[in-house]
Amino acid sequence: MGSARSVNRKGRFMGIEHLLEKASAYMKEQDLIRIQEAYDFAEQAHHGQVRKSGEPYILHPVAVADILVDMQMDVLSIIAALLHDVVEDTTVDLQTVRAKFGETCAMLVDGLTKLEKIQFRSKEEQQNENYRKMFVAMAQDIRVILIKLADRLHNMRTLKFQSEEAQRRIAYETLEIFCPIAHRLGISAIKWEMEDIALRYLNPQQYYRIANLMKKKRAEREQFIHDVISRITEKLEEMGIEGDISGRPKHLYSIYKKMTDRNKQFTEIYDLLAIRIIVDNIKDCYATLGIIHTLWKPMPGRFKDYIAMPKANMYQSLHTTVIGPNGEPTEVQIRTWEMHRTSEYGIAAHWAYKEGSLVPGGNFEDKMSWFREILELQHEARDASEFMESLKMDFFADLVFVFTPSGEVIELPAGSVPLDFAYRIHTEVGNRTIGAKLNGRIVPLDHKLKTGDIVEILTSKHSYGPSQDWVKIAQSSHARSKIRQWFKKERREENVAKGKDMLERELKRLGLEPSAWMQDDKLLEAASKFAFNDIEDMMSAIGFGGITAAQICTKLTEKMRREAELANQLELTSEVKEIKSPGNRKTRPNQGVTVKGIDNLLVRFARCCNPVPGDSIVGYITRGRGVSVHRMDCQNIPFGEEGEEGERVIEVEWEGSIDANYSVDIEITGGDRRGLLNEVLQAVSESKTNISAVTGRTVKNKMALIHITVLIRNIEHLNAVVEKIKRVQEIYSVQRIMQ
Repeated sequence: MGSARSVNRKGRFMGIEHLLEKASAYMKEQDLIRIQEAYDFAEQAHHGQVRKSGEPYILHPVAVADILVDMQMDVLSIIAALLHDVVEDTTVDLQTVRAKFGETCAMLVDGLTKLEKIQFRSKEEQQNENYRKMFVAMAQDIRVILIKLADRLHNMRTLKFQSEEAQRRIAYETLEIFCPIAHRLGISAIKWEMEDIALRYLNPQQYYRIANLMKKKRAEREQFIHDVISRITEKLEEMGIEGDISGRPKHLYSIYKKMTDRNKQFTEIYDLLAIRIIVDNIKDCYATLGIIHTLWKPMPGRFKDYIAMPKANMYQSLHTTVIGPNGEPTEVQIRTWEMHRTSEYGIAAHWAYKEGSLVPGGNFEDKMSWFREILELQHEARDASEFMESLKMDFFADLVFVFTPSGEVIELPAGSVPLDFAYRIHTEVGNRTIGAKLNGRIVPLDHKLKTGDIVEILTSKHSYGPSQDWVKIAQSSHARSKIRQWFKKERREENVAKGKDMLERELKRLGLEPSAWMQDDKLLEAASKFAFNDIEDMMSAIGFGGITAAQICTKLTEKMRREAELANQLELTSEVKEIKSPGNRKTRPNQGVTVKGIDNLLVRFARCCNPVPGDSIVGYITRGRGVSVHRMDCQNIPFGEEGEEGERVIEVEWEGSIDANYSVDIEITGGDRRGLLNEVLQAVSESKTNISAVTGRTVKNKMALIHITVLIRNIEHLNAVVEKIKRVQEIYSVQRIMQ
């Protein structure tokens, strides 16, 4: 057997033997043999690779598999976890995985493999395409996202080995994408831990402050829990109810969210802990609730029955807050053992594993119908960015729960209006909507819905269908998509005519003659590039808003632009030779930089990277504007490229004595609080530095982002300003940025 050893969250070492031992509690011997084979294969594939921690890479897949074993996932999930990085990070291809471990395992691994070999216009576009691939695979097999969550959790546990910039990026991405997924799937055991770790890297000052304040109250809290548990245990025994009672402090991130969302200090947050009671059946849940309300007075409006009305992620429990001993508010959660497993592992607790296939039970299909909607989004979105925006809007946003007149619960994104409700009921109901009633009263179609509202949609067979305004009124991407589909289908001729008119106007705006560009051969070529069947389909899409006229114009003029670029390159080649020729030197007053071997050449400083004395610099010959000076690490310099582009890079150097100021852009991230911007500006002023521009805004998670442009003499001056800013309270990062 292999000997890889990994580290669990508590620091205890464990290896493949430990993994197999844990898995043997619910797996057959044959399954354990297959897991060992997968481990041996992965260890060989990753041989020689190490993580940023310096440890063998194989420790990561073993740790991911260990998290899934805790959730009692099936053998194929464990095998895929062990293999999830082999296609992406080693020479092993997907065909090899398919041949050795089967089609399903290959599908899971492929769903977890990033699209690294395709060229994208930006890192954001590449990341969105990776997410789209993962979510589509998830909609086909839920195990893809369960493995990915375990993968992300272990990456968060080892985040300390990443750079500061990577730590913040990964932590933010985790809060924005992966924590909402874990919440929708009901996997609180993973969600809470990822949130706490993310907070530690995004807002370390608040994280450690809350942790220290919680630590100070630990002895007091433990005594309080002991007293409460003793009284509840005594009463349960009198009633003959068997129950497991425990007290736990709230997670740091949940306390932080209460402080920020309600604008309160730590001392104003009273329910810092919860008492959890686990009993054998639902009847005992309600009996225990009666006992709790007999012992202590319940707080009005703080009782929630998630047993009678489960959450969308299948969570069930009774929640009540009572005025406990010493008048302290205390939250009590009551549930059965089955409910408790669901609260910890969510969707994973609701799947039965038989011979490697997943078989949903009960009303599981109804509960997870939003999976099918992800596939709909995939087909309807124009690109990966739109797909991700729709996903965040419909599935990762906060939710409201409203009722149909018959009492059925409908789950919608927060901010939804009656139109969103109508299209969630059925597409035809939405298309024939003429009005809406809310709690028995007629309301406009753009009225914001709240949890608990009873919504009735008024329809008519004689309705003319959706209005163009509905696309703006609807708040969910699902409703907007259905409205656009109606216009696409029902008003094709009108859309075709409208699309032609819009394309003509766009061409005229660009100074192009429509008759020359709207010829059938050119239009067909553009249509094929956007995967339209014919010209009319493309014109219809422009008409109903499926694609813009500007996008079509870009494709139509692509060849012309390429020819123009070629002409420019020929012109540039001539100018490079002219500048490098000693007989043709342009002169300009001293800029503090000289070109090696050439005197008095026209130079300017690139705005993309704003070099200052002390930076390593390089020159780049431009068209008609002399030499542009860049920092050596500027991404706009085509180092190593062959041909004319590479010849334009020349050596430059700073002059010995420079008496000038240089613009530098600085990005500052900190906790959003009153007076932060003033303190930052004061710090810069104290360093005797002039500021030429300032902008600031609030971003997610109560963070403030400040951009300032300062006038700097040299790199030492810049470092002094940065250090001064870092001393301001609740500043998390100060970075020099490129535009």
